[in-house]
Amino acid sequence: MEQKSRLAEPIIRVTNVSKVFGRQKEQALELRRSGQGKYMVEQETKTTVAIFDANFEVKKGETFVLIGLSGSGKSTLLRCLNGLVEPTEGMVFLENDDIAHMASRQLQQVRRNKIGMVFQNVGLLPNRNVIDNVTFGLEIQGVPANIREKKGKDALELVGLNGQAYKRIYELSGGMQQRVGLARALASNQEILLMDEPFSALDPLIRRDMQKLFLDIQGEIQKTVIFVTHDLDEALTLGHRAAVMRDGEIVQLGTAEDILSQPATDYVKQLVQDVDYSKIRLAKSAMIPVEIFAYENESPQVVLRRMKTNELSSVFVLDKQHHLLGFLDIHKVAELVDFHKQNLIGKVDGQIQCVHPDVPLRETLPLFINNDFPVAVVDHQNRLEGMITQNTLIASLTEQIKAAEEKGFESYQMEVGQI
Repeated sequence: MEQKSRLAEPIIRVTNVSKVFGRQKEQALELRRSGQGKYMVEQETKTTVAIFDANFEVKKGETFVLIGLSGSGKSTLLRCLNGLVEPTEGMVFLENDDIAHMASRQLQQVRRNKIGMVFQNVGLLPNRNVIDNVTFGLEIQGVPANIREKKGKDALELVGLNGQAYKRIYELSGGMQQRVGLARALASNQEILLMDEPFSALDPLIRRDMQKLFLDIQGEIQKTVIFVTHDLDEALTLGHRAAVMRDGEIVQLGTAEDILSQPATDYVKQLVQDVDYSKIRLAKSAMIPVEIFAYENESPQVVLRRMKTNELSSVFVLDKQHHLLGFLDIHKVAELVDFHKQNLIGKVDGQIQCVHPDVPLRETLPLFINNDFPVAVVDHQNRLEGMITQNTLIASLTEQIKAAEEKGFESYQMEVGQI
């Protein structure tokens, strides 16, 4: 689950939202505020507090996940965001408009033009073919047929269903039907997508394919998504941030790293205990600084002296803009000195393993196979940001990265020397 600095001001704000089903709403909420649990309140009042005092914000372009077991209130809370469920108390702001108290006609326009929804049960129309299902929302909006068809085919291409436009729904597999549902939401071009356990009914392999497809599409179109799931791995893999729900309450709100490293309650601690950390943690969680490096225009004599002083057997080599060019071992540098070379230009070994800081740590594991060298961590412009060693990789996966960092860079000098 990666964090993106580009995230802007909140597009959705949920403020003190509670939803109660039953007659004794005020009494039920008072009992919950006094500290009684959901089950006890239901026993005493025959009333269900489905959501209790929910507060969170969703930023533009963010994938925000509501995670919880069945009955935790996550789907009810999701439906409060587009007015399908009206809160008993509180406000739901779409930018500056309160959806919770919006006139029905205005709310209808918001659903058509601003907020789309993808359900677990796709709800496709069996009497229509694929393209007509995908463009149904556009048809309701009064979009001309030729524009509808183009947008529909573009959406089908985005979800990998080229050539399927004129098939009947019953001719498609369950996974393909789910892709049609996603294409329908994308074709309408609503800025916000609400996704209620869209992949939970799929077979595990198809589900993983859909998760990857979602990440690929979201990386391209960067919509605001609120995603409901009961699968913690899915939540932490797909989302920028997550809200963990229990008995209608948000018990923890934060990034994957927040939730994994600092579970707020015993319930969250139990929830995360079986998470595959290699899928959730990012490469930067195992990264340490590179304090000693060389520039390609430096003289080999200077670089050799620096390497000997710091007991390094190899060193990363950068250009003037701090772009990573590769590395040189101490024997090669000594050879350049013997041949009276003026700099390192053209002599650098470019065969080096690199990774972006925001990729899952799992993707770095194969880079260490038959490789004793650290893996370089670079940004999108190939500028060196740090490195991952075998020790820091293991430390991160075993939740000991903080202890490793406390040792400081000096304790890693021997590891740098193994480059």
